[in-house]
Amino acid sequence: MQKILIIEDDISFCKLLEKFLTKNSFSVTTSFSADEARTLIKKESFDLILTDLRLPDADGIGLLGEFKSAYPTTPVVLMTGYSDVATAVKAIKNGASDYISKPFNPDEVLIVLNNAIKSSAAIEPEKKPAPKAKKPTPSTEYVQGISSESKKLSEHIQLVSPTDMSVLIIGESGTGKEIIAKSIHENSPRKKQNFIAVDCGAIPKELAASEFFGHLKGSFTGAISDKIGYFEAANNGTLFLDEIGNLSYENQIQLLRALQERKIKPVGSNKEINVDIRIITATNEDLREAVKNGDFREDLYHRINEFSIHSPSLTERSADLMLFAEFFLDKANAQLNKEVIGFSKEVVQLFQNYPWPGNLRELQNCVKRSTLLTQGDFIEKNVLPIEFFQKIDNKKDNLSLSQNEKEAIETALIKTQNNKSEAAKLLQITRKTLYNKLKLYDIN
Repeated sequence: MQKILIIEDDISFCKLLEKFLTKNSFSVTTSFSADEARTLIKKESFDLILTDLRLPDADGIGLLGEFKSAYPTTPVVLMTGYSDVATAVKAIKNGASDYISKPFNPDEVLIVLNNAIKSSAAIEPEKKPAPKAKKPTPSTEYVQGISSESKKLSEHIQLVSPTDMSVLIIGESGTGKEIIAKSIHENSPRKKQNFIAVDCGAIPKELAASEFFGHLKGSFTGAISDKIGYFEAANNGTLFLDEIGNLSYENQIQLLRALQERKIKPVGSNKEINVDIRIITATNEDLREAVKNGDFREDLYHRINEFSIHSPSLTERSADLMLFAEFFLDKANAQLNKEVIGFSKEVVQLFQNYPWPGNLRELQNCVKRSTLLTQGDFIEKNVLPIEFFQKIDNKKDNLSLSQNEKEAIETALIKTQNNKSEAAKLLQITRKTLYNKLKLYDIN
């Protein structure tokens, strides 16, 4: 199986191309930036590199020269949305095997890629075939995003995971706080031990001690057998307490004592059990405010908050939207035994305009429902839920070039910290159009 590395910052298009080439018996690895591609190509060899001419962090011609210098036998094919004969000639002179322009003709893509690989193989007949790529099988659903917020989140996870520090994850409902907690556990020395997740909001106040610490048979009405509590079940592993702010004050005292002493006593027992656990907690409310109001114990707050992590909302990581959408589509296809290829351009635009108040949970539900209803290859807008459109109609403050272009462009550049690629996505225009507008309005 021939291995191809795709370098393309348009996530939807990149994933679409990946699925098309995979269906045609290629092993495909994707990257969304030149920097990510450099890291990937150092780790494994590829039979062909397919790169966009314009990337957020590199010029395609320059990247071509870089790859041809470091990997002279690997064919490189450039692709671009701006069909330019002069650029094509320049690319081939600089060592490109070929040049294709968007929109693609599928048959043409296969011909160009196969010819480039065959030509390379003919020049190097003694070359041993590269070992078959193994697709990683992640043990969590953590998706590595490309936005600045996602990169910061990943850095924090990598920093705190190897330690035994208690972590407090703060974020809106539906942002994937449990997935972050699992990722911390699975990157920690405790990864081979249990990860026990507890929804504190679902535990009745009267049963909390039994749920956390267990009980002996007959210790109270309804205790028909011995029960192991969450603390003992998570011994030597990680205990994740979601929505910890919902615990009653009395339950907070019990929890604090267990965390301080690292000992528990099942209800109805005189015997203490030593526990060695890591605590990760999560909340969607401001616990500092709860402490001020006397609803949450300050000593418990400091005990669980040795290190805090912000779980960003989907609007804070808008650059990752289609990356998550594609991930949820693959997941839905597997669960529903479907083979939906991707999203129509119209749906991508609707997704990018939508405020996503339910965050990742809402996106996942929307994609799964749409996948179930889709009869063709692409998810179209007619399968999206009606409330989706109602919320879009009511959305305010959306950046638009229809009113006051210059101000909208300047606002987008400020929001993206002058990242022109991200600004173009926010404004829903191509980078070329943005560059032209910058010249037109003399914006530096």
